[in-house]
Amino acid sequence: MDKILQQVNELTPELIDGIKRIVRIPSVQDTASEDAPYGKNVRKALLETLKLSEELGFETVNIDNHIGYASFGPKNKEGYIAAIGHLDVVPVGEGWKHDPFSAYEEDGVIYSRGILDNKGPILSCLYALYALKQLGYKPHREIRIIFGCNEETGFHDLKYYLSKEQPPLAGYTPDCKFPVVYAERGRLVINVKCANTQELHQFLNAYVLNSDHSGVKLGIDFKNDEFGKLETRNDKIVDDKTFQFAISYPYGITCKELVERLKNKGFDVDVVGNYDPVYFNRKAPMISIMQEAYETVTGLDGTPVTTTGGTYAKLMPHIVPFGPSFPGQKGIGHNPNEWMKIDDIITITKIYALTLYRLGREDVL
Repeated sequence: MDKILQQVNELTPELIDGIKRIVRIPSVQDTASEDAPYGKNVRKALLETLKLSEELGFETVNIDNHIGYASFGPKNKEGYIAAIGHLDVVPVGEGWKHDPFSAYEEDGVIYSRGILDNKGPILSCLYALYALKQLGYKPHREIRIIFGCNEETGFHDLKYYLSKEQPPLAGYTPDCKFPVVYAERGRLVINVKCANTQELHQFLNAYVLNSDHSGVKLGIDFKNDEFGKLETRNDKIVDDKTFQFAISYPYGITCKELVERLKNKGFDVDVVGNYDPVYFNRKAPMISIMQEAYETVTGLDGTPVTTTGGTYAKLMPHIVPFGPSFPGQKGIGHNPNEWMKIDDIITITKIYALTLYRLGREDVL
């Protein structure tokens, strides 16, 4: 363990240079073409990241410029371990002090769109695996660092990946928070259809305005001791007859049950989209490995937690969210002057190195 932590310290200059190299690419989704399904700059970020992975000595696979990965270790029938993040970023917006793709560094902090969400963290996973490789690590199963390209705008990259590849045996996405997240709420988007504009206004007055967003008025309220209360959010008038909203719902109730409750209340509803909740046993070996790695490196309480957010874990089987934000770090990723401390980058790389070491060798089921 000490050798792994020391190796991460020694490769820190390479780690930071590699992250800056990819962060400087303005990989906001743009007009698609045959060889660039999410735009030329997203493709550029993927190709450059795979090139960097090859420079570090890894085998790489590019799946039609939708998504790619670096591979290390023996391929066998048992399956593989995965860390999956994304290279696409949200638009920069206004209010930046410096060029949002400059990887500007000041007082031990790097500022750039994508440094936290999610290039910095997924490249930290790549360099964590590189540290193990430098030490002569021999995993019992393949480990993949997967680089997504469409997380911010639809998960089509992951759907494409799963149409070509089997899901991992176990793994994580470094695109949420610490400690390890053993469960995510489900997310259901509903359209309520009204007969006319007057009926729409009546619906808004009766069920939306002055609502506490718990779903009580709609007849869909639900509470789980682990997750808390169901929440409605993202209210939107689609047209003069249609109202749309999202339901962030805890584990313990299903999409089907929620739709039935709404229909029983007399609403004419259509499902726009749904992601079921993610739920793992908090004492599963995979979760315990991540908890122990976090506690070992940070000295903090690593008791597994839940989240209301949505990550690749919604669609990729057998993975959970794990980092990169530490307790108290909120509202950074999609805002101007997105940032990440270099010390935190080093710390998460150590956490991921210990995690990948054990996931690659131990029982994870």
